[in-house]
Amino acid sequence: MKKKIIALALVMTLLLGAAPAALAAVSDGALNSAVVVTGKYIYSATQQPQVGSVGGEWAVLGLARSGCDVPDQYYRDYYSAAEEYVKERRGVLHEKKYTEYSRVITALSAIGADARDVGGYDLTMPLGDFDKTVWQGLNGPIWALIALDSRDYPMPENPDAATQATRQMYVDYILDCQLADGGWSLFGGTGEAYANDASDPDITGMALQALAKYQSQPAVEKAIGEALDCMSAMQQDDGGFSSMGDSNAESIVQIIVALCELGLSPEDPRFVKNGVSLLDALLAFRRPDGGFDHTAAGEGNNQMTAEQGFYALVAAKRQRDGKNSLYRMDDAIDVKLDRSGSAVGGTGLPGKHKDVKAVPVTMSGTTFGDIKNHPNKTAVEALASRGIINGMGDGSFAPDANMSRAQFAAITVRALGLEPKANDSFTDVKTGDWFAGFVGTANTYGIVNGVGDGLFAPNGTITRQEAATMVARAAKLCGMDTDYSASAIRDTLAQFGDYTKTADWARASLAFCYDKGILDGSVMNIEPTQNIKRCEIAQMLYNMLEKAGLL
Repeated sequence: MKKKIIALALVMTLLLGAAPAALAAVSDGALNSAVVVTGKYIYSATQQPQVGSVGGEWAVLGLARSGCDVPDQYYRDYYSAAEEYVKERRGVLHEKKYTEYSRVITALSAIGADARDVGGYDLTMPLGDFDKTVWQGLNGPIWALIALDSRDYPMPENPDAATQATRQMYVDYILDCQLADGGWSLFGGTGEAYANDASDPDITGMALQALAKYQSQPAVEKAIGEALDCMSAMQQDDGGFSSMGDSNAESIVQIIVALCELGLSPEDPRFVKNGVSLLDALLAFRRPDGGFDHTAAGEGNNQMTAEQGFYALVAAKRQRDGKNSLYRMDDAIDVKLDRSGSAVGGTGLPGKHKDVKAVPVTMSGTTFGDIKNHPNKTAVEALASRGIINGMGDGSFAPDANMSRAQFAAITVRALGLEPKANDSFTDVKTGDWFAGFVGTANTYGIVNGVGDGLFAPNGTITRQEAATMVARAAKLCGMDTDYSASAIRDTLAQFGDYTKTADWARASLAFCYDKGILDGSVMNIEPTQNIKRCEIAQMLYNMLEKAGLL
């Protein structure tokens, strides 16, 4: 009996000792924080998303699937850029690399757009050509399946294809290319294979992602099991992977996404080495600003790595939260687009003032020479295309110049669609002044006040805390809730090193602006008394209008 008790105790000890490997090594709070901070980094670094493997589809995919607070206009701008790109190329994104189509299809699906009609072209059509899709190696069929399955697009019937593709043909092709060790490589299993070709974690991870929706097929289920065993054996002692001789973040990314697509945790015990999970390993590449290094040696921030690292974190968070996986997009966001990709003007919030209305686009394509690579370019162009904000008359915008109080009154009145009307409240605002009607209306609606002694000081500059106060008043007219309790104000502003330097009268408005993303909350300090720039005001009003449903 004593021996049996000892044996049972040993068994229990072993079982309990093995349990921690199955537990989440990265807390929910740490994962959520990483998604938020890296999401802000990606959004800031890709203010003008374009068609491309960097600063384009991966950024759009990650942000659209993250739940992060991103203005719809960001996705509209991407759609417009994609539509223009497709039209310029007459629907031919690449003569041979058909992953170009798949990447764009996947991003468009993530924002709720139909990839079968982009500028009049069906981007899924090329994927109906089996021979051309598999030409570039295993990437072709893998991404064809991921793209087509993202929104359950029907397999396109391509009249020019020598071999009409089916989904099963792509599945079978991937299975036929599986290597003896259980994984996959770019050309493994084909005539282009290198001698002694070994499995690659990046390609294996992507192959698993593509096969995930076909697990009910016995051959697929068997291949997946073999691949998982292969990758578990290949995983390094530090929890990561090496590809082409380098321990790198992207390989970890693809395995994390693969597990999530398969319905498995990234912290599955098979992928925990020495107590280090895949998430631990990926986060080791992450930089304090939210970016990611490409290699373990810390070879500097790499934008593509950051975008892929971000969507892996998003995939892991979605798996934790019980949501659809990254590539199962029947729950995609619904960005309102018209047939040309132009922004559809919102109707605003239910509680907005009856006089406030959305301002339509009347000067599409308006831009300025000195904002070409400016981080606030999207905001400036969006307001300029609606006649809300103007340039300097010489083709420039002067983004870093200060904004006068009169200029602020003018753009705010225009932004809310209000009628300019002088009210003779200030002795230094004459009826004949160009800004008289704007100042009068802004004052009548409670957006701006004077500086005392019956003066408005139209040529005076505006500080950041003054701008926040005025924008908050405008937001209230738009139906937004700008009332914050003392504790909420303190909790919101305490993250900034200089919040105690803010004026008492401005704190509620500053808290509102930072909480709603009207001001950038990732900065270290508020700098409340610093004069605000024209580009910053444009961004604030753009963000406010977006939140208020007026863009």
